Amino acid sequence: MSLGEFLLVAVLALPAVGAALVAATPGDRAARLVGTAVAALTLVGAVLLVLGDHGWFGYGPAPAVQPWHQLDLPWVPGLDLRFHLGVDGISWPLVVLTALLTLLCCGYTLWRVPAGGTGRALVALLLVVEVGILGTFLALDLVLFFAFFEVVLLPMYAIIAGWGGDDRRRAARKFVLYTLLGSVLLLVGVYGVVAAAGTADIVALTGGAGLSRGTQLAAFTLLGLAFAVKAPLWPLHSWLPDAHTQAPTVGSVILAGVLLKMGTYGLIRVAVGVAPEGARWAAPALGVLAVAAILIGSLVCLAQDELKRLIAYSSVGHMGFVLLGVATLTATGIQAALIGNIAHGVITGLLFFLAGAVKDRTHTGTLAELSGLRETAPRLAGLLGFAAVASLGLPGLAGFWGEAFAVVAAVRRGGPLWTTLAVLAAVGGALTAAYFLRLLRQVTHGRPSPAVGRLAPGLAGAELTAWTPLVLLALAVGLVPTLVLGLATGPVDALVGVLR
Repeated sequence: MSLGEFLLVAVLALPAVGAALVAATPGDRAARLVGTAVAALTLVGAVLLVLGDHGWFGYGPAPAVQPWHQLDLPWVPGLDLRFHLGVDGISWPLVVLTALLTLLCCGYTLWRVPAGGTGRALVALLLVVEVGILGTFLALDLVLFFAFFEVVLLPMYAIIAGWGGDDRRRAARKFVLYTLLGSVLLLVGVYGVVAAAGTADIVALTGGAGLSRGTQLAAFTLLGLAFAVKAPLWPLHSWLPDAHTQAPTVGSVILAGVLLKMGTYGLIRVAVGVAPEGARWAAPALGVLAVAAILIGSLVCLAQDELKRLIAYSSVGHMGFVLLGVATLTATGIQAALIGNIAHGVITGLLFFLAGAVKDRTHTGTLAELSGLRETAPRLAGLLGFAAVASLGLPGLAGFWGEAFAVVAAVRRGGPLWTTLAVLAAVGGALTAAYFLRLLRQVTHGRPSPAVGRLAPGLAGAELTAWTPLVLLALAVGLVPTLVLGLATGPVDALVGVLR
């Protein structure tokens, strides 16, 4: 077994075995320590996947997927299904982001376990969720992709329902119902593609694999809707604010940071890659819905009066920029979508950590009851200000590149429709700045409210440990975007080549 194959297996096996070890470890704190150690080893393995010969320097139009490392073993020989894993410049940043956020969440539980259950159970569930998300990003077999896609459902339901807020069970049920709808559509789409093509191999299927136009249109419709639920695309987004608002802090971080990316990654890797004719046919509709998400999400945020709910709705708008980039079907647009994914995961993960810290201290998330934060907790207010300006797309921070170049890609696509969408998306960017500045004015400025007036100015060491990597990444990706874009250039050019 080569080093790359070993790392692919290790990245999936470590959290799976770790979840079992955590469940079997006597003592709640000891179990959380074991889970955090396993998550750290998984992150090391994920980072090391970048080692080796990067075939993306020689990417061409076919095959469009050329993994750096891959493992291809028989899985169900009778059905010609294979346990096929691989990583390239499109999936690797998401793999590392998933491993990092899971480590930070597991480490965070060493300091604070939300009410509702034991820390051991929560960490075990986080590791199971990590297995599903990592498997989704690494799978190169459609059926295997579907299996990993579904692994996430039940443990995330349990995290929301077990450790969430007062209305957690309704939010968890809504999350499950919407996700099941997407799962049914995904299953039908996968079955249709595999039956028509005679293979489930994503590498072979990318570019259409001889599928008829009608099959590709039907496949993209089913797959696109399935991934739109997870992304989430308006109007299939309504599960998201409730799930984010009711989930515990670590649940919100995983939801926003990487679970939504399963939808956008699936749209790029599977829906667009497998059904390029369907993607070209549906691109205008996808672009319109993406811009609708940007504008509606921004307008709703301007009217929001609850902190976590505002951040949740901001995700609808930010992911709208990602989906607009994908809809252009250009190298610039898909690159914008990829860096937008990473930026959103880093910045919104930080925002939910900070929102959780504010709610834990003040016992309220109502904006009107949170004024004057900079007077009593200036460090927390400063970090909140940094995360907000990063999220609104300030140049030099990670949030700028994805949103700016999604608009640029729409302009370059040309024509009245795409130019109009670019202008409207730019207006949505201005609205994003407006609602984040409104948030900062209400929360950090003014006289301290009674809830804020009793806060201590300091931050816990565990909080700084969890937040510092995200702050540094937001700066690093903003200043050196090639950290993400350099790895993805070859794969994206190859994918665009099969779309022409």
